[in-house]
Amino acid sequence: MDLILLSRLQFAMTVFFHFIFVPLTLGLSILLAIMETLYVRTGDEDYKRMVKFLGKLFLINFVLGVVTGITLEFQFGTNWSRYSAYVGDIFGSLLAIEATVAFFLESTFVAVWTFGWEKVSKKVHCFAIWMVALAGNISALWIILANGFMQNPVGYTIRNGRAELDDFFAVISNPYAWGEYFHTVSSAWMLGGFFVLGVAAWHLARKNEVSLFTKAVRIAAPFTLIMALLVGIAGHHQGMNVAEYQPAKMAAMESHWTTQTRAPMYLLVWPDQENGRNLVEALPIPGLMSFIAFNDINAEVKGLSDFAKEDIPPVLPTFLSFRLMVALGCLFIAVAAWAWWRRKDIASDARLAKILPWMIPLPYICIMLGWTVAEVGRQPWIVYNLMRTSDAVSPVPSSSVLLSVIAFLVIYTLLGLIDIWLLYTNSRKGPEPAKAAEEA
Repeated sequence: MDLILLSRLQFAMTVFFHFIFVPLTLGLSILLAIMETLYVRTGDEDYKRMVKFLGKLFLINFVLGVVTGITLEFQFGTNWSRYSAYVGDIFGSLLAIEATVAFFLESTFVAVWTFGWEKVSKKVHCFAIWMVALAGNISALWIILANGFMQNPVGYTIRNGRAELDDFFAVISNPYAWGEYFHTVSSAWMLGGFFVLGVAAWHLARKNEVSLFTKAVRIAAPFTLIMALLVGIAGHHQGMNVAEYQPAKMAAMESHWTTQTRAPMYLLVWPDQENGRNLVEALPIPGLMSFIAFNDINAEVKGLSDFAKEDIPPVLPTFLSFRLMVALGCLFIAVAAWAWWRRKDIASDARLAKILPWMIPLPYICIMLGWTVAEVGRQPWIVYNLMRTSDAVSPVPSSSVLLSVIAFLVIYTLLGLIDIWLLYTNSRKGPEPAKAAEEA
């Protein structure tokens, strides 16, 4: 098999699997901090039991996320050594800051929070979970700043045949990276909200801990709705960044072939990249693509036909991923609004109580679709307009990469099953009974 394809497949598999754990860590930590703050302020033991219950799920997710994240970073040296040699001066510095500052801070306060119940004061313990939430989201920032450089390289100079850091402030203020960060973090927080709503709805439908889970819903429902709306706003802003910095990706997202003003968005489209056209193109909404790209229905949107054939990204996966992501985003707003409307008594709405647990996997899928748009839509570049993916791969035998792909697939499948089983069984079990918690 092709070395580049295998290396891309392995990296995609590992990064997608790792990112199963990241958004729940980011989103659930914020909700845990809010809930523990309410416990400190009110003294209501329901909030404490709620935090301990959800905290166990958080820790399961956090531990597996750390394990998979370590193996992911090794691949920059094993599978993408030419990339690391070329841009390591910039990319490596950002990952080093993430590891030595944000991740260590997060890990330290996770330990304080986990083992500090009844050993430190309530306020100190609450401070610890806020620091976990803050450090986790700062960690995500440094990683996305590194990815943002790959999407929109800035702050570098070519010296001695490699890209070297020239302006650190330009790298950390990269507008593409910040748009990517807010879109990613808001979606992670929304995922955390749907996770809590799904677990709470499952228990409420069975009349388990009604008081506790009703309080959980009253916190999670408005939080989830706000985040679902912010995801849409951040997504629109990032769409304009894509149009400005990566016009070929924008055109691929909508399978748009001909440059035109007042560009329409077709509701029914099927791309034919081989022949540079769409096989199906029906139900146009005039000016909508121009609005998505430039916030102006009369703006000109560049078509794929204006780019060299070798510079056009894979259109079909980029287009389908974008359309499905947007469709799911609309669904999230609708269901979050429904949950907010019925937040005082979700159990009385049988349809909503059944739907919410099934909503838990959908934000994961939506986030993966978004990263598919970001990464596949950037091809054939590993660093946009600076280094091609074909020039970045390590010069190793294809058979070695194939062997590691198979090994990763087996190991990650096992870890995934363990994670699902642990989250499922502990979610169904629910919080400790109030009497047992008091005795503990």
